[in-house]
Amino acid sequence: MKVIRTIDELRSELADGRSSGRGPVGFIPTMGYLHEGHGSLMELARKQSGTVVVSIFVNPIQFGPGEDFETYPRDEQRDLSFAKSKGVDIVFLPSVNEMYPQPTKTKVSVSELTSLLCGASRPGHFDGVTTVVNKLFNIVKPDFAYFGMKDAQQVAVIEQMVRDLNLDVKIVPCPIVREADGLALSSRNVYLNDEERMQALVLSKSLQDAVDGMHKGILTTAGEVREQLTSAISKAPLADIDYTEILQFPDLVSIPDDAELETIENAIILALAVKFGETRLIDNILFQPKAGA
Repeated sequence: MKVIRTIDELRSELADGRSSGRGPVGFIPTMGYLHEGHGSLMELARKQSGTVVVSIFVNPIQFGPGEDFETYPRDEQRDLSFAKSKGVDIVFLPSVNEMYPQPTKTKVSVSELTSLLCGASRPGHFDGVTTVVNKLFNIVKPDFAYFGMKDAQQVAVIEQMVRDLNLDVKIVPCPIVREADGLALSSRNVYLNDEERMQALVLSKSLQDAVDGMHKGILTTAGEVREQLTSAISKAPLADIDYTEILQFPDLVSIPDDAELETIENAIILALAVKFGETRLIDNILFQPKAGA
């Protein structure tokens, strides 16, 4: 496994690989502090690609004032050992100065999809995400790029950017990976104390209970789903709800409270963001009303 820290060296290495016929390039952009959620993306990329590239870069322009850019968990040696164990070929570890050698005057912005959910709570966040992902796509020029569905809004936004800008990369959304007790894997889980960690289990349970209620015909409207989600999460004393939402996916159109779910043709997503102490967690689940699945 090669560790590369500059754009020029990475481009040269990938050009050599293409000229020698190593096959398609699979790319996983991350902010590090890797876990088995990232690992599942690497394993799939290993199966589908000749060269697997992982970037580790805590991107400052997607963090707002007062957010955790400075304290975001970082452990380079741990991450490198993890990536090597998953068969990664190249880890790209640029500095902030390498990625942004001068103040950024150009940003990539996706409208509408970024005005709700985490976009509403974190103004400017998705402009930072789409800008850095676009830069990384231009540097790596991957054939496939792998993103976890834990941040389903991010997946929808990236897919929209790729379509709108005719980027030559196939986005591969990958399932959420969870702990045995249901908590979605996240680098930020390390922030949780024992009590917060236990109460955070209400997120996955409330989502699954809502889907079960829809599947059984107990919850028939979007309003009933929102109400059940909010009520269930509120029973956890430490839970501070940012949002609970039900939308069509992937266009992220909000579903009115009085809408009958059985009339919706598209997939729907139940999405939520909740703080436990100082830690903001997101989770979601997809449901196809017509298929009941």
